[in-house]
Amino acid sequence: MNYLAHLLLSGPDPDWQLGGLLGDFVKGPMKGERPQAIEDGIRLHRRIDLLSDQHPAYLRALRRLGPEWRRLGGIALDIWFDHLLARDWQHWHPQPLETFTHHCWSNFRARQPWIPENARAFIQRAEQFKLLPGYREVAVIQRTLERVGMRLRRPQPLADVLPLLRADRPALETDFQQLFSDLTLQAEEFRRQLDPRTPSGQ
Repeated sequence: MNYLAHLLLSGPDPDWQLGGLLGDFVKGPMKGERPQAIEDGIRLHRRIDLLSDQHPAYLRALRRLGPEWRRLGGIALDIWFDHLLARDWQHWHPQPLETFTHHCWSNFRARQPWIPENARAFIQRAEQFKLLPGYREVAVIQRTLERVGMRLRRPQPLADVLPLLRADRPALETDFQQLFSDLTLQAEEFRRQLDPRTPSGQ
């Protein structure tokens, strides 16, 4: 899963949401350096990634891209699934996507001491350029794939997979809906186990 998916799956608590985002920037064991809820959000992020990588719908989607994308296809799928989530956002959340992301960035500004520098730079760029709402647009996804491909240890033309993603869009939408529905339930249960105050359906 990519940034937008992790923010949504983290639930409504801003600390958990920040942890959900920081899971892509904070590595290694949790040592109590951040508030408990933020570290729990990071743990949830890691749990989601593990569940996603093993989910039948995700593995099926990965196979659709063919053996030549076995190694890098997962990176592209995570980004494409954020595109599908953004395009169908109203199905998954009652707030408009712009409102949801605005609240996230505003809440994170009050939590600056807990945000590493690389995550701060991403948040500033995402807010300035309205990156996550922009995921609705295929052109933004293409630029994102290009940037990510260039940041790999051995740069790769990751955007070359885009025609396959677009050609298989209906099937990939079905895969995503199955995957994200299951992850939503799993994330809710994980949050409830660590925070009994979490109400059902949140």
